[in-house]
Amino acid sequence: MAGKRRLLHVLADAGVIWLQMTGGEPLIDPDFPEAYEYAHALGMQVEVLSNGSRLHKDHIQDLFAWLPPSRMSLSVYGATADAYDTVTRNRGAFDRFSTGLDKAVSAGLNLDLSLIITRQNAHEADAMRAWARRLGLPFREYANLSPTIHGTAEPLPSQSPEHLTHRAPFTGCPAGVRFFHADPFGRASICKVGREPNVDLITEGVEGLARLGGIAGSLMLRTGGCSGCQLSGTCRVCRPMAKVFQEAKAPLHHYCQHGKKEVAR
Repeated sequence: MAGKRRLLHVLADAGVIWLQMTGGEPLIDPDFPEAYEYAHALGMQVEVLSNGSRLHKDHIQDLFAWLPPSRMSLSVYGATADAYDTVTRNRGAFDRFSTGLDKAVSAGLNLDLSLIITRQNAHEADAMRAWARRLGLPFREYANLSPTIHGTAEPLPSQSPEHLTHRAPFTGCPAGVRFFHADPFGRASICKVGREPNVDLITEGVEGLARLGGIAGSLMLRTGGCSGCQLSGTCRVCRPMAKVFQEAKAPLHHYCQHGKKEVAR
């Protein structure tokens, strides 16, 4: 926890006002309550992205009742225990999630839902939407899954083809300029996808962040088969995300306009 306190101090010194705590799953970290409190004490507005698996715990509910997050986004994997537990591969996950969600709604937390639509739960998409509306919560839908940040393709076969949407052309991103990502070890990168190269905030301090703008520019260059592409103006993902898809050996139609030819065949 001492390292996380040092990191939070660096973030505060850098002028960070909005801190998004995510993972993995942030609530399983034994240091989460202390780090969350510390961020609040430093004057940050804290957003939590969670799968809600620990939200039913009394100490988590007590923490959020005392220091409500500025916003909490919860991932939803189904509207019934059968679908939810199948997607998460965790028996009892639905019951724990729904209990925590009900408690959070009753506590008046600022919640929104991310409906994760896959092959295994696509038949419950309408029920998931109805659940969110019944609770009076805003929601977004995610069906276009990406490879893992480690460049492996496990999530892609779980996509529900009929729910996939066409990604809008990528027109730029302020990653590394207006915001940045930092892992628990203090390694700052332009975002959670483009993690290399990075800046060691613990050793370099705030001054190291000045390098992120240059890193962002270099990561956006068309490389790895994309340089000289005549369709680059209609690219559907940023270059760091395209690299992740390429490392996962994903079919082109997942991320590239050239993939239309694959679908046509």
